Amino acid sequence: MEIKQLLYFIEVAKQHSFTKASQNLHVSQPNISRMIRNLEEEVGFALLDRTSNHIQLTAAGSIVFEEATQALQILNHIADKLNDLNHVPKGIIRMGLPPTIGSKFFPKVLADFYKLYPGIKFDFVENGSKTVAKEVGEGYLDVGVVVPPVNEELFHIVPIIHEEVQLLVHEDHRLARQSSVQLQELKGEAFMLYREDFTLHGRIIEACKNVGFEPNIIYESSQWDLIRGMVANNLGVSLLPNSICREAASSQIKIIQVTPLIPWEVSIIWRKNRYLSSATREWVQFVCSQFSGFD
Repeated sequence: MEIKQLLYFIEVAKQHSFTKASQNLHVSQPNISRMIRNLEEEVGFALLDRTSNHIQLTAAGSIVFEEATQALQILNHIADKLNDLNHVPKGIIRMGLPPTIGSKFFPKVLADFYKLYPGIKFDFVENGSKTVAKEVGEGYLDVGVVVPPVNEELFHIVPIIHEEVQLLVHEDHRLARQSSVQLQELKGEAFMLYREDFTLHGRIIEACKNVGFEPNIIYESSQWDLIRGMVANNLGVSLLPNSICREAASSQIKIIQVTPLIPWEVSIIWRKNRYLSSATREWVQFVCSQFSGFD
């Protein structure tokens, strides 16, 4: 039984797809299929139900998945602790980032960190906050950047960004000339929001319900620039964090303050009672120092 076999098997099981696993691992799909077939022959059981496009674990697969996950976590911890014997931190940090937050706030932070610690590399997983928190909690990721709320009993949570949500409308929209609007004025509008695994999605729906209506969501995406393009083509309205709105502003798009305020906070999280490598500890401290006072 090889470590690569277990890695490939775990990724296919998590993604329920050979194609997605191939993309995430940057390994050819035939190679992944061959390795998992070899693993199945070695253990003497079929581990995956391949009868549909949505791959599922068999009973034997569930056992191997659980045990293999724990085994790989132990191997990663061994590597982390051995790396900590060096005076200069090095190693790989497995980090979860929502796509919008990563592209907007982290490129310069990462560049500055790499100048200080060229021996530290990153393995990024881009997902919504709910998925990132789940994978940090399960030990797949060392650290994550999320939009709260998350389980305070399970995680260390350090807020790093505080903003508010604002409204984006087309220049010809009925509200375009107002500097502020009441949220209830948006009843009946076509909304374009981040997809459901983004915390902001649920927060906006909750805020709308609190003022008496459920938003008519016509489109969901993980990409703010796609949402911006749809607003620019007058297909609907969107509610996005202030910094994203500023970047989305154009002659075709107007930014409007919304009342009551909808807060948007970004935090860095890691699991309590879990060993953090020196590389990860340095990264957490660096991130907190870089975002100190950010508003």
